[in-house]
Amino acid sequence: MSANGDTTVPGMHFPRRALTAIALVLFTASCSGDTTDTTDSTTDSAPAPAADNGDDAATDAGSDTEDTTDVESSGFAAISPVVEAFIEEEGLNGAGIAIVHREHGVMHEEYWGDFDADRVSLIASSSKMIAAGVLLRLHEDGVLDLDEPIGAVVADWGGDNPDITPAHLVSNSSGLVGLGPNLLYPPYLCQWTVDTTLQDCGETVLTTPDDDADVLDPDTTFRYGGAQWQAAGAIAEAASGKSWAELIDEIYVQPCELRTLGFLNLGQFGGGFGYPASFGAGVDVIVDTENPNIEGGGYVTVPDYAALLLMHLRDGMCGDKHVLTAESLDRAHSDRIGPTYDGDSAGAGWGYGMGW
Repeated sequence: MSANGDTTVPGMHFPRRALTAIALVLFTASCSGDTTDTTDSTTDSAPAPAADNGDDAATDAGSDTEDTTDVESSGFAAISPVVEAFIEEEGLNGAGIAIVHREHGVMHEEYWGDFDADRVSLIASSSKMIAAGVLLRLHEDGVLDLDEPIGAVVADWGGDNPDITPAHLVSNSSGLVGLGPNLLYPPYLCQWTVDTTLQDCGETVLTTPDDDADVLDPDTTFRYGGAQWQAAGAIAEAASGKSWAELIDEIYVQPCELRTLGFLNLGQFGGGFGYPASFGAGVDVIVDTENPNIEGGGYVTVPDYAALLLMHLRDGMCGDKHVLTAESLDRAHSDRIGPTYDGDSAGAGWGYGMGW
């Protein structure tokens, strides 16, 4: 899935990071050994534009309107052959796409092969914008200070890294070891362990002496992903007194009326960056865990992720319900690493905010 305007296959952890200000495209595809015939189920959902109150108020993504958008004449038909070619070239069993617009809602939604609106996909690094939003919301609510050392929340085990803040963790700037060059970095193996808790894993990551030779000072180097996100989730749980699943439900699922959004631990499928064939969109295979992968363990349907993208375009609102403030969204979307330490995420000109 892509929350940032590029095309990203779930299971790949290194999407380009760029936010489009006008519309966000969601694309998801699942690997398979054979390619099925494409099925066009284009929808024509165009909710009413936001009220003109001077600040583009958010609207309900599911509302009806007389002022509909003519999808067939809008040029979206050009997308189909591109996706179909991609499915064939990559040997996929299908795909789904949703294009959302701040005022008009879901402008285009289409599925091919085995995909439909109910298909659940693992979204890999597109989980990061959801995860960072949890910490941003806790910051809004005064439960957690993103800019205060984590020892203020977890004094018994956060003090081993006295300069790290939650903002460092969700901007990949903590100095802790990321996903590369070793996905299975031994001191942080708990991030792939189903039979532990997020609190225990966070404590392990932040207190193990076995990473001492590899840890750098925060805000000196961009290190993508890894167990620093487990630490962020553990901090969120400790500050709020709630489990990660409870936070996801309260912050996103309830206000946005999502049908399917959750987090699992990818360790249940084994290692590697490939999309796990054993998942196959079957949520019944998900192993319950208190240690979900915070950076990449999200699973969701195309319509539900589209609703989250609309929330980002609509100043943090799902209909008339608040999820995040516009200020929090600005902070998430704005390049943090460039201005702070002249960092880049994927070469010159590539910045990184918080989960974006």
